Amino acid sequence: MAEPAKSSAVVVVVGGGVAGAFVAKSLQSHAQVVLIEPKDYLEIPYGELRSKVEPLFAERTLIKHTDYLTDVRIINTRATGITEKEVLTEDGGSVTYDYLVIATGHVDSATRIRDERLEEFKQDNQKIESSRSILVIGGGPVGVELAAEIATDYPGKKVTLVHKGSRLLEFVGPKASKKALDWLVSKKVDVLLNETVEVTSLEASSGTYTISSGEKITADCHFVCVGKRIGSGWLSHSFLKESLDDKGRLQVDKNLRVRGSQIVFAAGDITDVPEIKQGYLAQAHAMVIAKNIKLLINGSAESKLATYTANSSAPALVSLGRKGGVAQLPCFTVSGWLPAFIKSRDLFIGKVRKEIGLKA
Repeated sequence: MAEPAKSSAVVVVVGGGVAGAFVAKSLQSHAQVVLIEPKDYLEIPYGELRSKVEPLFAERTLIKHTDYLTDVRIINTRATGITEKEVLTEDGGSVTYDYLVIATGHVDSATRIRDERLEEFKQDNQKIESSRSILVIGGGPVGVELAAEIATDYPGKKVTLVHKGSRLLEFVGPKASKKALDWLVSKKVDVLLNETVEVTSLEASSGTYTISSGEKITADCHFVCVGKRIGSGWLSHSFLKESLDDKGRLQVDKNLRVRGSQIVFAAGDITDVPEIKQGYLAQAHAMVIAKNIKLLINGSAESKLATYTANSSAPALVSLGRKGGVAQLPCFTVSGWLPAFIKSRDLFIGKVRKEIGLKA
């Protein structure tokens, strides 16, 4: 049977992270897909921290969009606004859409060129290699996983983690937080809770940092691992401004359409879906949206659209180096070899690569 003809409908995807990448990949043979994304590569976020201690790892986690989007128009620029018919871009251009998918996640300051991003990881690694002591600021998943990667690969270095909260990993339960803390302490990481540190250029150059209690910490280098802002500022003066909640997230309905619109969808961290923000859930959003756009293009009734149910008990996995980890599962929390087997060895990089049609 012949393949159905590709629709003339234009689907614009804004944001080339995990959610946007999977939407574009899933729709490229069904519609005229346009990806608007300033970076020329997809960065699988789960591999970022290991790439700082093992720069060659980034060769697999940074994927040129052209490698897997073979029939998509890719515009490497930033979206600056939208109307009910088109997306406006920072280079003064505009792209008309029939369907729009917003997947801009969090504000991302990474360089736009893949080779430059690879070089950044090499520089971070050199910074770690040349330092005897390292300060990690922030005890969320990024800070905890980075401290763990350094402690695993460089056990002789002194690592200090400063976190403003009363416990690490506040997006998961206290049991998982405690297991992560115990693991870090067992690796001789100095964890300081209920403390903050404002890094000045003078402190960074002197190697002496003052935390909120007045105590001074010495470190040869530091990494800031605090949360990033939701990437919705570009929508604040658009027709969707009333669809943003007080945290800047887009409010979506059960079909993952932005409330108040029939043709605008949102996926990933930018949504107000009440669940932990994890890459595999963003991917699940993408699959629902792709299915619904296909149905709408084919003229299906509203009642046929796929729905997304928030996964309030979704598993949370935090890697602790290559051989450790913490898993918060629906019925129990566990650390050690099981989460390491599930995530920590390869961080799901091979799985994601295969799912977008590349070699693991």
